[in-house]
Formats: sequence, structure tokens, C-alpha cells
Amino acid sequence: MATPAAPSTSASYAAAGVDTAAGDRAVELMKAAVSATHGPGVVGGFGGFAGMFDVSFLKSFERPLLATSTDGVGTKVAIAQALDKHDTIGQDLVGMVVDDIVVVGARPLMMTDYIACGRVVPARIASIVEGIARACSATGTALVGGETAEHPGLLGPDDYDVAGAAVGAVEAGQQLGSHLVRDGDVVLALASSGLHSNGFSLVRHVLRSADLGYDDTLPELSGTIGEALLEPTRLYTSPLLRVLDDPALAGAVHSLSHVTGGGIAANLARVLPLGSSTEVDRGTWSPDPVFRVLSDLAGSTLESSEGTWNLGIGMIAVVDAASAGAVTAALVADGIATWQVGTVSTAARDLTGFEQGAKGVDGGAVRLVGSFRA
Repeated sequence: MATPAAPSTSASYAAAGVDTAAGDRAVELMKAAVSATHGPGVVGGFGGFAGMFDVSFLKSFERPLLATSTDGVGTKVAIAQALDKHDTIGQDLVGMVVDDIVVVGARPLMMTDYIACGRVVPARIASIVEGIARACSATGTALVGGETAEHPGLLGPDDYDVAGAAVGAVEAGQQLGSHLVRDGDVVLALASSGLHSNGFSLVRHVLRSADLGYDDTLPELSGTIGEALLEPTRLYTSPLLRVLDDPALAGAVHSLSHVTGGGIAANLARVLPLGSSTEVDRGTWSPDPVFRVLSDLAGSTLESSEGTWNLGIGMIAVVDAASAGAVTAALVADGIATWQVGTVSTAARDLTGFEQGAKGVDGGAVRLVGSFRA
């Protein structure tokens, strides 16, 4: 029998490019920020193999439903990496994940994150997670766990990707959706903070074609191009939950649509009932300068990017017509510009040019009409 070889550094994890000590340092740096998201519902504290959350309060529900969502930030992380600015990408992640939970009327409870990187740089990982934790606190979500994985050879030393998943809960009788939408309901637009986290492959292609870098400036934008692109995703969960919890607005909100990949029409169609339709009036708003700049650089129109970028609308609320003014006022008072863009109709009509349903949903029909305001 062959004699076992003596231990060698060539067989160590470090020799393969994985630094477990750096991972431990990153955990220590993020510990305070993560723990700050923990309320009385979190069981077991920080650092366990699994995050635990006390859901005994669900006993008071007549029929509790759990809502879950998972997502990432996409190629927006490439811009954060290029600028070596990592403190806002976490808010983008929470926006993409947690704001999907509130769409069904659920209150988010807990979230976990996953960061894959080519090399653990403790301060960088901590900056990302601190951003996630701040956004979790802003949305009332406990960050109960996560994972940072080094993938040397698969990712470059300064490359990383982020993803996450969240869980929320809603009483079955309070679930929002197309089943509540009625003829005459008003469609409200909630302003985005910019590009949010969708369409960045196109953004990067446009900039490369125009031979522009993230440190360049343009007169239409305040600051550098990179700063405009990294504007963090607006968080809608807490303002929307305040509307849903307001006794004076009980039942006013019928459905919500998070405008992410696919644009305004496709995402709105998913939360309208089959047989209904609406026309979104472009003339009710003016897309932010960043959208106009990118469209001009691409030599295209704003209309041609409607299936890629949110163009200034990050969330849509379909509400009872009698309550539309009160809902609008509540959201505006909470810091979110909100305005009417259309009305739902259940009358039969020619649907040529409408987008009908999306993501496998047999929903309503939506099209954008008119011209954007200058």
C-alpha cells in the first residue's frame, strides 16, 4: 500500500484560491448591520446554519398565505464593480425581491442573500451586505441569513453577483390581484428613481457603442454617467403597506404591478383580469433625463425601449375610482410622486396593438398611447 503523502500547501483551500479567513472577516464586518434588522420575530440570532423566524402570529389569521420571491440585480453589478462603489447595490437587490412580495398585499417577514465572488474582499462584501441590511430595515424585513461563496477560476478576482429571496405573509381575504379589478378602476403610476435594476445589458451596449465611460459627464445628467446609472432602486413596500393598513383606504387598492423586466405594458397586463384593457397615456409624465440620454445615444426613441426600461414608472396601483385621489395623496405625502395614467375597461374592443398577458399569465390587455411630455 502506498504511503500517504505529507500534507502540502498545494492541497490546501488557500492554494486553490479560497480564503476562508477573509470570509470570516467579512462576516464580522457585516454583523452589526445585519443584526440591526432583527426584531422579536427572529429566533437564533446571527450566524446560524439556517435563519429562523417566529410565525406564531399567523395563528390569528383565518387562512394565512405565505408569499415568496427571489431575484438578483443583473448586470448593474458590472457598473458597481467598474466604479468600485458597492454600498447601493444591496438596496437594488431588496427592491427587486421585497417589492414583489407587497404586490400580492403581503407583508415581508424575512430575507436571505447570496453573494458569489471571485475573491472575498471583506470590506467590499460588508459594504454590499450593509446596503442590503439598510434596505431590509426600511422595508420592515429581517435579514436572517446569507451566504458568500468564493468561485476562483469561474469569476475574476473583482467580480461578484448578488441574489436573494424573501418570504412574506398575507391573509387570504386580503390578497391583492386581478380578481379584485373592476370596470372603471383607475391606474396610478408611482415614480421610479431611475433605471432601477433592469435593462443594464442594453445600457452597457449603448455606452460602449458611443465610446463613453462611467466617469464621463453629460450636460443632461447631474454628476457622472456612472452615478446616474447607480441611482438605487426606489423602495415601495413601506409606503404601500401604510396605504393598505389605513382604515380609511380599506379595499381601495385592487392590484399592484412591479415594473421590472418587460416594461410597463407587460407587467401591468399581468395584474389585470382576462377580458379587460387599459391604455396608458404617455402624455401624463416626462421620462427622467437618463432615459432620454440613453435613447439619444442609441439613436432610437423612448417608445422603442418600453419593453426594456421602466421609463420613470417603478410601480403601478390599480385602485377603486372613488379612492384614487386619497391613495394618490397618501403616496405623495410619503415621498412618492403618483399620478393617474389610465382607466380599466371591461368593454369588448379591438385589441390590435395591445400587449396581452405576460410571463404565462392570461391577463388583461395594455398599450401605451400618445406622446411623452417634453
